Amino acid sequence: MSGAPYGGADPGLYGPASVTWQCHGEPVMWIAGVRALYLQALHPRAVRGVMENSDFRSDAWGRLLRTADFVGTLTYGTTEAAERAGARVRAIHRTLSATDPDTGERFPVDDPALLLWIHCAQIDSFLHVLRRSGVPLTRDQADRYVDENRTGARLVGLDPRDVPADTAQLAGYFETVRSQLTAGPDARAVDAFLRSPPTHPLLVPGRNLLWRPIARLAYATLPDWAHRMYGRPAPAPRDTTRRLRLTGHALRTIPAALRWQLPPGHILKAMRRMGPGSRPSPYTLRTSAAILDGPGRARHDDGGGFTTWRSPD
Repeated sequence: MSGAPYGGADPGLYGPASVTWQCHGEPVMWIAGVRALYLQALHPRAVRGVMENSDFRSDAWGRLLRTADFVGTLTYGTTEAAERAGARVRAIHRTLSATDPDTGERFPVDDPALLLWIHCAQIDSFLHVLRRSGVPLTRDQADRYVDENRTGARLVGLDPRDVPADTAQLAGYFETVRSQLTAGPDARAVDAFLRSPPTHPLLVPGRNLLWRPIARLAYATLPDWAHRMYGRPAPAPRDTTRRLRLTGHALRTIPAALRWQLPPGHILKAMRRMGPGSRPSPYTLRTSAAILDGPGRARHDDGGGFTTWRSPD
């Protein structure tokens, strides 16, 4: 994208004209991030790579924050900052390996198949939660979002040509990879942690009040097949959608200037660099086709694929 409308400032890898720029400032992205962890843990090799190379149980929150920082840098940072962050991640991954929990085989953490799984689980989670919480994305905009984020895939070491370029390809990828997924011991450890992370006794009330509802809601948004793997019944899709929309509405009442302090000021820095016209909001993406397919009908993903359903409101 040309930087001319923004005084020649560097728009970074995406820029304000992208769907990604407009959507990644949404507060429901935190719920999406937890959903991505649940989903990613279902790949035995991917989750083993995490377990062997980090202390997930004591640093899961730190991992979530680092991921948010990385996504924020790629989305809102300068081109140089984004490329530097990607190079740092690739360099770390090149030094790491893990042991297959079934075969005992050693494998590199930067195996393209594993990087692709991590990427697709993340992008699917981001897009799913954004749309289901009420962010007004058309089908074309959803496809653009998937396509745009092949840039992020490149930065972690993938060839963009091997990465899904639209929602149909993304759905097809999940169909092909499902046979490799299972909720093994590592996935169940991630599940147990996310449901009730250890914390200081004085912080238990806050955990129960703030964290557990977010984790439960993130889990509820998983597809039916993931619920079956984890062995817990899937909540009613309509109830989950209603809760997610209500939660999204509540989170959006928090002033943006306060919300955007985390991850560390990426959006605020980008707005200072690019000017006030760069303020991200998915509602700038509205078109006459927005999210309505017809009177009283909307497109939402209720957990088993994108379906059309009548709004309960």
